[in-house]
Amino acid sequence: MTSKRQTHSVIDFSDVKSLGTAFQEKLNKLFGLNRSLTGESNRLTLDSISQWTDLQVIETPTGTKAFDWQVPQEWELNAAYIEDAEGTRIIDVSNNPLHVVSYSIECNITLSFSELENHLHTHPNLEHAIPYRTSYYKQAWGFCVTHSQLSLIRNAPQPLHVVIDSAFHDGFMTSAEVIHQGISRREVLISSYICHPAMANDSLSGVLLAAMLSRYVSELENRRSTYRFVFVPETIGAISYLASNVEQVKNIDFGLQITTVGGPGEFQIKTSFENSHAINRIISGVLTQNGKPFTALPFDIHGSDERQYSSPGFRINMATLAKDIYYSYPQYHTSLDNLDFVNGEQIAETFILYTKIIDEIEKRRVFARTEPHGEPMLSRHDLYNLFGGALLPGSDLSELDLVLGLLFHTNGRLSTSDIALIMNQNENLILETSIMLTSKNLLLEI
Repeated sequence: MTSKRQTHSVIDFSDVKSLGTAFQEKLNKLFGLNRSLTGESNRLTLDSISQWTDLQVIETPTGTKAFDWQVPQEWELNAAYIEDAEGTRIIDVSNNPLHVVSYSIECNITLSFSELENHLHTHPNLEHAIPYRTSYYKQAWGFCVTHSQLSLIRNAPQPLHVVIDSAFHDGFMTSAEVIHQGISRREVLISSYICHPAMANDSLSGVLLAAMLSRYVSELENRRSTYRFVFVPETIGAISYLASNVEQVKNIDFGLQITTVGGPGEFQIKTSFENSHAINRIISGVLTQNGKPFTALPFDIHGSDERQYSSPGFRINMATLAKDIYYSYPQYHTSLDNLDFVNGEQIAETFILYTKIIDEIEKRRVFARTEPHGEPMLSRHDLYNLFGGALLPGSDLSELDLVLGLLFHTNGRLSTSDIALIMNQNENLILETSIMLTSKNLLLEI
């Protein structure tokens, strides 16, 4: 593991215009890189965002086992093209990284269109789009083209000369993390994936927002929570990270999966697998308070790395706030997910909402029982005689019931706001009572 530590420029997080400019500069610089599961483009991307936030770079060797998975070899693509019998180049990967199926094996062959056709991919609905295709775990090769390019290939002088100059070698899968320590041992996981080439909303927008959010968190004074930011290739990267940090991630309460945050459309929330979890209420509350219309989408087993973090053995509640979420926009996984569709101001708009989510997370107060087993003997702590069974003002709950209920629900995971919701009581009352019980050594704040 190596550290990327740099001197960072001053950022005004309240200036949406300057934030938009900063995001746009990174979009322009990083958009065209041919990111994949491994390779130099991933390292260049991490190196660039380390200008915003210090990163610990993680290099996981080829062949490393991660539960049921294994880290693949590094893939290098040096050149790829299709040219006709007269030497006219019809398709060239130098024009767009999406032209070649990611992880294609090498080839240098001459063949007819009918022989090539099964290796050509077009988008079923968007005739001007180059689709995004991968062959990560199967040896294959292919090209992705628009409908008009397919017609040019079909009608070109035959035979066709097809070249993919690629190579596989043992190396590393590159990821990164940064941990911002808080006064609590409780952690919030914030993850984004770095493996998509030449697409702006999926996933570059999420990578940039997460990096800037890490910078925002790093400058918070008196942080309560600890924040674990992770930048990984999708699926295998998250699985590998979990496999290497089985004990460490046990401290994670919940998290945010940041992806597709830069579109021009409305906001969506993909809720965590426990729909009632507090993180879902926090996100929807922030959007409502800021007058942002949104659609709430239920958790499902498709999507991004929330699937891995929420999988058996971990069960971390991960929620997503997106702006044109994956699957929902026609340009998804095509060359039309570009800098005409996404811009820095749109990412900045989502970023501001994420900072407000962090601010709400920081307000959470979580207590645990000093003795986790059974019901405490209140008289032993000089508590029982404090209560005469009187009802609380404006409530049908007695002071005794309040204390017993609070002690029943306090478990080191639920915040005072969570317990207030469960008990249908005022949050300030729950907090005040928790602090009082802390003074009696029945609770401690964690």
